Amino acid sequence: MDELKVFTGNAHPALAKAITEYLGIPLGKCEVLQFSNENTFVRILENVRQRDTFVVQPLSSPVNSNLVELLIMLDALKRASAGRITAVIPYYGYGRTDKKDQPRVPITARLVADLLTVAGANRVLTVDLHAAQIQGFFNIPVDELTAFYLLGNYFAEKAYDDLVVVATDIGISKRARDLAAKLDAPLAIMEKRRLGNVDKTETLNVIGDVEGKVALTVDDEIDTAGSLVGVVATLIERGAKEVHACCTHPVFSDPAIQRIASSQVKKVVVTDTVPVKDGKIRDKITVLSIAPLLGEAISRIHTGQSVGAMFE
Repeated sequence: MDELKVFTGNAHPALAKAITEYLGIPLGKCEVLQFSNENTFVRILENVRQRDTFVVQPLSSPVNSNLVELLIMLDALKRASAGRITAVIPYYGYGRTDKKDQPRVPITARLVADLLTVAGANRVLTVDLHAAQIQGFFNIPVDELTAFYLLGNYFAEKAYDDLVVVATDIGISKRARDLAAKLDAPLAIMEKRRLGNVDKTETLNVIGDVEGKVALTVDDEIDTAGSLVGVVATLIERGAKEVHACCTHPVFSDPAIQRIASSQVKKVVVTDTVPVKDGKIRDKITVLSIAPLLGEAISRIHTGQSVGAMFE
């Protein structure tokens, strides 16, 4: 591990520190700051020549600042002659803009992929992309981990009776089906549609039987929690006796916390791919650490072992 270096920007230093503790190495020393004119400055404070380097930086709020920070860190490492540079992006921002679903709109997920490659990334490590095809936007290797085994283990230990796993939309149904199989539970699917570009959705129907059951909703991220609240209300109307929720990325844009607190959802279980401030953690929200998963993947990449074998 002497040739392995892990650095972090300002997006989620606590996660990077937990990863290095798992690996048993110190966190790489660097200076990342913003001048008074809002220009970002990065300086790597130790030798990285021909070293295997990893930069931990989720593209969470403030998304644009964290993205630019990551790009400049990659460039700094490239110009410092790092041997291999891996961008560790637990949460891939702009992932929902992965196709042209309206006239004259960008495919920003592809643009971000191009920016990362040009900046100097030789490899990308990420967790639960919004759409699997984003891997194809890169011309460099992409390792996509999943947190649904971690979430599944949490709920398996709870051993709920009459559990039904509910995919919050068609797009997440494959991952929800895999989670349902792990928990030996049936699958239901919510049918909904997004209303324009204003982060609003309309729940149309429930495909599957939820009456008298404990429902567990599955999604890759919770943003404003508008969809979650609508799904929970619909499931209660359809006879579910209680509703739990899980997701990988707790984006929790305002007014998500207030919506969760006032909704009928019993528990929301998430990971720390993005920082969740202590003030936002309420009785209803449980945060599981993703650091061991990312740490093991980094160790396997560094030593040339299979990352996919982690999930077999």
